[in-house]
Amino acid sequence: MAFTVKDLKFGKDALDGISEKTLTVHHDTLYAGYVNKRNEIEEGLKSVDRSTANQAYSAYRALKLEETFAADGQILHELYFDTLGGNGEAGGELADKIAEDFGSWDAFIEDARACAMAARGWMVTALDPTDGKIHNFLCDVHNQGGVWGTVPLWTIDTYEHAYFMDYGSDRPSYITALLKNVDWDEVNARYQAAKASLAAR
Repeated sequence: MAFTVKDLKFGKDALDGISEKTLTVHHDTLYAGYVNKRNEIEEGLKSVDRSTANQAYSAYRALKLEETFAADGQILHELYFDTLGGNGEAGGELADKIAEDFGSWDAFIEDARACAMAARGWMVTALDPTDGKIHNFLCDVHNQGGVWGTVPLWTIDTYEHAYFMDYGSDRPSYITALLKNVDWDEVNARYQAAKASLAAR
């Protein structure tokens, strides 16, 4: 099954502080590129010579290594775009859970901002089944920094392509703008689904 580029659920001119030009390049070129590259890798894996696989170099190793980069690039971008388009106002059970795990909503946002400032690639908010808590994880590249078994709920793309056309090197202003556009209802729905899935195990 080939992977397909998901449409944005909002217009490219709909976000406050993130321009149509940035969204066009980010979604239509960069994100779409990861989807296309993942399909190319999956196709290559169908016929690659597995008999020569080894850890120093082989065509199989190269494909499998880049498979995780392309797949995570696709998945994280889909999470990023799917949780935008809201008004930045949080509530409901997710907000209560975050306040419980971080001490307060403001403490969570402070930590998410710090994580996004420290990350070279991504800040990922995820539910960890090993302690039942929500954490902010730092990822420098798509396929490094993820924690096995956690369920990602929300992310901030901190690669420069996400903000440089609008803010230059002013990442803090980009993060402030992004927070005004988070669809916390979508993030809450993801939390509910993750919680239900973990409870069913």
